[in-house]
Amino acid sequence: MSMGVDAVSKQLRAMGIHNLGDINYNLTAPELYEQALMYEEGILSEHGALCVNSVPYTGRRANDKFVVEEDGSKGDVWWGKVNKPFSTEKFNALKTRVFAYLQGRDVYVQDLIAGSDDKYSLPVRFIQEEAYHSLFVQNMFIKPTEKQLENFVPGFTVVTAPGFKSIPEIDGTLSEVFIILSFEQKLILIGGTSYAGENKKVIFTALNYLMPKLGVMSMHCSSNIGKDGDTALFFGLSGTGKTTLSTDPERALIGDDEHGWSDDGVFNYEGGCYAKVINLNAEAEPIIFNLTRTFGTILENVDIDEETRVIDLDSQLHTENTRASYTRENIPNIAPGNKGGHPKTIVFLTADAFGVMPPISKLTPEQAMYHFLSGYTAKVAGTEAGVKEPSATFSTCFGAPFMVHHPSVYANLLRDKINTHGSQVWLVNTGWSGGPYGVGHRMKIKYTRAMLRAALTGQLNNVEFVKDAFFNLSIPTLCPDVPAEVLNPRNTWKDTADYDKQASHLVQLFEDNFKQFADSVDEKVRKAMTK
Repeated sequence: MSMGVDAVSKQLRAMGIHNLGDINYNLTAPELYEQALMYEEGILSEHGALCVNSVPYTGRRANDKFVVEEDGSKGDVWWGKVNKPFSTEKFNALKTRVFAYLQGRDVYVQDLIAGSDDKYSLPVRFIQEEAYHSLFVQNMFIKPTEKQLENFVPGFTVVTAPGFKSIPEIDGTLSEVFIILSFEQKLILIGGTSYAGENKKVIFTALNYLMPKLGVMSMHCSSNIGKDGDTALFFGLSGTGKTTLSTDPERALIGDDEHGWSDDGVFNYEGGCYAKVINLNAEAEPIIFNLTRTFGTILENVDIDEETRVIDLDSQLHTENTRASYTRENIPNIAPGNKGGHPKTIVFLTADAFGVMPPISKLTPEQAMYHFLSGYTAKVAGTEAGVKEPSATFSTCFGAPFMVHHPSVYANLLRDKINTHGSQVWLVNTGWSGGPYGVGHRMKIKYTRAMLRAALTGQLNNVEFVKDAFFNLSIPTLCPDVPAEVLNPRNTWKDTADYDKQASHLVQLFEDNFKQFADSVDEKVRKAMTK
């Protein structure tokens, strides 16, 4: 039997949270729907999804995230732009103010598990001001068994109070928004923003701190498993296809975003998915499209007609970063136990808007480490005087905003596991071909799926590979169901001189970015792009 509200209330008082209104403990999805609708946090779509709006904050606030500088952890933290220090004194003062704000208010408490491998799972308690946030974390994490709930002791507690806005002059924050992690107190404070994704990513950040200390590779990647038990990993930044490409009708999904790789294999940190749904297409992405029309799904910042309750997935009325949160239980093909074996195949995804990276290439272990530390993708810059140009983004380990240790810690773990288990690494470009953004065209998803299918099933094992002249990458000359001319990007440009110019420019960007890691890797890795 799980603990009751009285026991939870006693635990909250012990941590300094007193005089609350109603404590809504572990409510079910229908109950949370009722609460969210009653308090006008959202409205129902015509198909039963809960549509909510987090304006003005429709994405993560990376600049407002801090780590408390504490004796027990400060030596492990990669301090800088990503992990900005926050004093213990300021954190305790802000905690007191947040807890005072919650007095007299109803809260929603969910006790959940992060990590599907019992050896490494982290019990997490979420204390939240809004019902839809409680449904969100219930979707995103793993529900404990009744036995696990009997004596639930949180390994971390997250307090989310969107209505509390910090005062920088008093609280030491940079704005009214704050996301602050204390590894010593095992407490995370979130305030000033309703964007649900903050609740998910702070736990990923905590696991990125904890898991490497246990010898587990912590990864910002999706994962699936084939009918023969072959596990695959897909690393990539937002917009590269990490969720789309791992949600494959022919392969069982382990998870779409966050995983650990232990000595026993791969395990999902989460129990659900948080998919980007802008311009979602029923033909190209049928599984995710159908889940936007499912009871229990949260559609965040998706445009909806309040009279007809019809959603518009193509609209950017509130943001381009429209999202769907759904439990993996609603996905038709999921891997048993939320786990898989050691990965046979690892895929690094990039969406190259310069149009010069090969659509698929095979990496050596040294190249894998180089591209993992680089974490490259390219995005289309904002419009200025009518001009749109690609801009490079380098996010180390394909997830710099969530990495707590120095990147070399994760890179060395990945290298060791690749070498131990013989994983083959591929670099896949889901971006542009035939020219940069505005000239060329986005790689057809059916071609990308065909290339991945060939890599995963071994169809590329016996084909001829050629080296490209700029990135030192091995490109297959043939791939089933893909036109041969598509495989080498230089062949798709009308003006090869323009291709050479753009490719040289991108190589220089890679080299400039990698200088920060030069002292952390050996010479073979440093020269991975050199023939």
